[in-house]
Amino acid sequence: MAVIFAVANQKGGVGKTTTSVNLAASLAAAEVSVLLVDCDPQGNATSGTGVSRGTVERSTYDVLLGQCTLAEAIVSTPVKGLDIVPATQDLVAAELELVDLADRATRLRAALETLGDRYDFVILDCPPSLGLLTVNALSAADRVIVPLQCEYFALEGLTHLMATIDRIKGAFNPDLAVEGVVLTMFDGRNSLTHQVADEVRDHFRVYSTVIPRNVRLSEAPSHGVPALLYDAQSRGAQAYLGLAREILESFPKKEPEPEKAREPSPEEPEQAAEPEPEKPAKPARPAKGGAKASAKAERKAG
Repeated sequence: MAVIFAVANQKGGVGKTTTSVNLAASLAAAEVSVLLVDCDPQGNATSGTGVSRGTVERSTYDVLLGQCTLAEAIVSTPVKGLDIVPATQDLVAAELELVDLADRATRLRAALETLGDRYDFVILDCPPSLGLLTVNALSAADRVIVPLQCEYFALEGLTHLMATIDRIKGAFNPDLAVEGVVLTMFDGRNSLTHQVADEVRDHFRVYSTVIPRNVRLSEAPSHGVPALLYDAQSRGAQAYLGLAREILESFPKKEPEPEKAREPSPEEPEQAAEPEPEKPAKPARPAKGGAKASAKAERKAG
């Protein structure tokens, strides 16, 4: 089964979608199969991977409402190995339409279970809220990746997110855990940045890779591609490649086990080895002297 990450933080503008898109592309560049699920009605992850929202026929909304399967909503992207389930503004209505359903919090999890082992990683891009869409993503995820901008208000939002994760663990997903915090928009010249980073490291696992403020990361979405395709040598693209390496070290790809020879069952008799075919006997060699010697021997005997 795929490892499912929810990229979540209810505070807006901390780099959730940027992290979702570029981490997914960086993992795909490592030759693993990745599915990005856009759970945000703004659809920025969709347009950021080169998929036009105007051409989308089926979206996350249709999956959550049961109007199509997850496999039917998957769209390929320009990045080899990366597919996406796109989102449109219709997703705004999903929370209202799901609110009266008994399984409203676990519909995305049920949809993802139908994929089996088709992908190695699934990344869920969550909206900047703690509503029903985020609850669905957290209920479906194995791990949570939290993008965090190094400022005071981001620390307050992190406290609320942890409380929500605890409630999801108690109600729907007991195995859910925070995989790590990603420091985004990092400016090493700012002393507050270092203070907030040290505070977070004291309480959470923080990835050693930090995402710097980078113009190329901001420009790439306007071209409809991840930073890896826009400028692979930029500091932002290289940072997300480093983050992908950290994740791959924690979740190495499992190689398929070789098939073992089938052992005969006790009721099944072992097949006896077939005897080798007998070689034809060689003809006897005639005696020395040939036919004349044989006739002479007969006259002497008579």
